Amino acid sequence: MTQIYVFAVCLALGAVAGTVAGLFGIGGGLIIVPVLMFGFGLQGVNPEIIPHLAVGTSLATIVFTSLSSIRAHHRHNSVRWDLFRPMTVGIVGGALVGAWTASLMSGRSLELAIGIFVILVAVKMLLDANPKPGRKVPDAAGLGIAGGGIGWASAIFGIGGGTLTVPYLSWCNVRMQQAVGTSAACGLPIAVAGALGNIWTGWQNPALPALSFGFIYLPALAGIILTSVVFARVGANLAHRLNARVLKQIFSIMLLLVGLRFLLS
Repeated sequence: MTQIYVFAVCLALGAVAGTVAGLFGIGGGLIIVPVLMFGFGLQGVNPEIIPHLAVGTSLATIVFTSLSSIRAHHRHNSVRWDLFRPMTVGIVGGALVGAWTASLMSGRSLELAIGIFVILVAVKMLLDANPKPGRKVPDAAGLGIAGGGIGWASAIFGIGGGTLTVPYLSWCNVRMQQAVGTSAACGLPIAVAGALGNIWTGWQNPALPALSFGFIYLPALAGIILTSVVFARVGANLAHRLNARVLKQIFSIMLLLVGLRFLLS
């Protein structure tokens, strides 16, 4: 698979990931990581670094897509900056440790971890299982600890953290619109710290394909960000016209199959 072909495929991938993110309110990383893993396999990338390269590239794309999302939520006053600031302290440290943790895992171990996570997200979506508001917002230290855990997991799985941050903030009695907006803001420090961590841990790895910057594959990064931001708006518009519940169930079944493939491959 040539680099030009990879770039073209990633343009399409960015469109799909952006649409899904806008339609269902979840991060595009859940789509980007599995598809990149499949594409890198076809490209002949060393299997031992395929999951690491997919995760690093996904986090790098989120750096760019989150900026657009933050602006949109900030215009609607749905970002709780008082929660964002203490959470970010933990997020940055957690994401750096998460990138380091992923670098210590073998390619197969990281693939299995991603597969299990995707299956858990799929089951959650199928059952529409969300925590009931049951506690008050913790103090700055508590938010920092929660941010650390979210950042750590997000950097391992290559996501912006929305699947973890939104349920956590909802559990803390934060209104859903504010939980989503604050989660979108938290995606930026997760992505920046995670991407930097993957640049560092993958730097000069001899198995990397050409045009890689650590564990970030630049042709894929460029292709995805060119279309994902635009199509996120398309997905948001479709959410008001289509039966989102049925589409969400179909999407969750697809995620379930993807996760099972990772476990059984």
